[in-house]
Amino acid sequence: MNEKNTQPLGEYSKLYELTDGLDKKRISKPEIDLEAMYRSDLKLKEMLKDTSDDCAEELLAGFTAIEHYPKTVTFFGSARTKPGAAFYELARDLAGEICKEGYAVITGGGPGIMEAANRGTKETCGYAVGFNIELPTEQVINEYVTHGINFKFFSARKMAMFFSGEAFLFFPGGFGTLDELFQLLTLIQTHKAPNTPVILVGAEYWNNLDKFIKNTLLDEFETISKDDLNLYTISDDKEEIMNIIRNAPLRSAY
Repeated sequence: MNEKNTQPLGEYSKLYELTDGLDKKRISKPEIDLEAMYRSDLKLKEMLKDTSDDCAEELLAGFTAIEHYPKTVTFFGSARTKPGAAFYELARDLAGEICKEGYAVITGGGPGIMEAANRGTKETCGYAVGFNIELPTEQVINEYVTHGINFKFFSARKMAMFFSGEAFLFFPGGFGTLDELFQLLTLIQTHKAPNTPVILVGAEYWNNLDKFIKNTLLDEFETISKDDLNLYTISDDKEEIMNIIRNAPLRSAY
C-alpha cells in the first residue's frame, strides 16, 4: 500500500476521525416532527429561525473538511444496493483504484453504493470518508467509515459534496440520486459550479434517461441546448472512467 495515499487528510486526519464509541448502526432521525410541520407556515418560519445558525455551522464544517483534501472524487448512488450486486462490487473496485491515485473518495456515508465505495477505500488505502445525513429511515453510517461529518441538513451536505470534487460518479439510484444528479448538472449548466466531470456508471440504467434528455428535452420541447449533452458521460468502462478522473482539472486550477 502506498503510504502517501493512505491519509488524504494529512495532518488533519485526526480532526475528522470517527471515534470507536460512535454507534454506526444507529438509525439517524431528525429532531423535528415532519407530520406536525406539514403545511404549517408559522411553525416552519420559527424552525428556520431556530436552525439557520446550525445549518450555517454544518456548511462551514463541511467546507472546512473539504479544504483539507488535496483532491477528491465523490460517489452517489442507491442506499439499497446490496453487497455482492454488480454495481456494489463495481463501486467498491473503482473506489479502491481511485484512492490509489491519491484521491480522497467521498460518499454520503450510508449503505448501498456509499458503503461499497467506503469499503473499497478502507480495504485499499486504509480510510473511508462519509458525509452522513440524519434521516428517519434507511440511512445508517456504514461500518467502513473512518472520517466524516454528520449532517442534519440536506442543503449543507449537498453543497459540501457538490463543491468538493475533481469528478463525480453516479451509480443507479432512486429519487435522492436523481435529485443530486440534476441539481449538480444545473449548477454546472448555469456556471454556478465548475465544469467538473459527471460520470454516470451503469449504461443499462442511465441510457433511458439519456434518451429522454435527448428526445424530449432537446428535440421535442427544446428546453435544453445541444451543448448540455456534454455535461455528463455514460460509461461502464473502468479504464475510461479512470482516464476521465486523471485528466480532470484540480480545484486549485479554477
